[in-house]
Amino acid sequence: MKYTINDVMEYVREEDVKFIRLAFCDVEGTIKNVSIMPGELGKAFTDGIAFDGSAIKGFERAEKSDLLLFPDPDTLTLLPWRPSHGRVIRLFCDIKYADGTPYELDSRLILKKAIEYAESRGIKCDFGAEFEFYLFKLGEDGETTDIPCDEAGYMDVAPKDRGENIRREICLTIEEMGLYPECSHHEEGPGQNEIDFRYSDALSSADHAVIFKNATESIAYKNGFFASFAPKPVKNASGSGMHVNVSLTGDENAFRSFYAGVMRRTREATYFFNPTEESYERLGGRKAPQKISWGEEDRTALIRIPASKKGKRFELRSPDGEANVYIAYALIIYAGTEGVEEGLTPERAISESGEKLPGSLSEAREIAANSSFIKKYLPAKLTEQL
Repeated sequence: MKYTINDVMEYVREEDVKFIRLAFCDVEGTIKNVSIMPGELGKAFTDGIAFDGSAIKGFERAEKSDLLLFPDPDTLTLLPWRPSHGRVIRLFCDIKYADGTPYELDSRLILKKAIEYAESRGIKCDFGAEFEFYLFKLGEDGETTDIPCDEAGYMDVAPKDRGENIRREICLTIEEMGLYPECSHHEEGPGQNEIDFRYSDALSSADHAVIFKNATESIAYKNGFFASFAPKPVKNASGSGMHVNVSLTGDENAFRSFYAGVMRRTREATYFFNPTEESYERLGGRKAPQKISWGEEDRTALIRIPASKKGKRFELRSPDGEANVYIAYALIIYAGTEGVEEGLTPERAISESGEKLPGSLSEAREIAANSSFIKKYLPAKLTEQL
């Protein structure tokens, strides 16, 4: 459903909304927000709500720090875990300078530009993310621990699986928020879970990923657990990924060229797909990819083509949940669009001699810092931070 400014204003009046959270992400993909009262919403739409950009990691200097948030009415989301009386809603925002110029480091803007770039060349993609995460027990005072919520394994059921009710609550909650969960189950690691939701256009999918992570963390905490999307929180157990499913309109040749383009640029983009030291403890372990390869059904490949979706959808398996999903999606779109424009064909499937992904964060950063691809498509204010 598409919401207008008038729709949002009417919803606030009719649904007893008392707080509006204006949300955005920093360059690392961490959600931030400021709450306003209903009386300020009209001003937010027309004039924006000011905040200190120098206080956000990776944003502005203190000497030039004034930035403005302009809510996007189409992102209206109720926060169901808040009180039913005096409701709370969230709106994602566009970030602008005081003169109204779009702010280069606005993650949603980076993705919007990628979408426009691809669509101007006749390419439209849909995305869907699959998130793995661990549930750890909280201590008596609410502090986090490294004790998993259970010792269950892949697709186990209760009572071994102690995350079943939390996954159920998460799925019901995000459904109220306009997301459509497709399946959920216990994963291989102790206390490890997976929830997948339906694909959508790239911007909506990225927004949904941010909503999902925040909802999962909030619901887990309410139930006495800590939800971790870290890539390798339990050293001798399975790592957690953010598998990105991409489908493409067009023929099978364009589809193959698109994922060939993604394969070609993945080494350069890995710093943004896997942005922590811990990320590289996951890559190459168990089913996490290490080599740049593709395969039909093969879950060790970088690019996996599901049997039921051959020629229609591929799964990029290297990114993890610490990535800024807007930037990750943007780089996938740019890389794939290059592949289609150049008519690339993917190299042969799984090979022992395949090129490897970077082995450390420092190596990935160096590759990204020297990449003409990264410098071409990401704003200079971001690449200068590498």
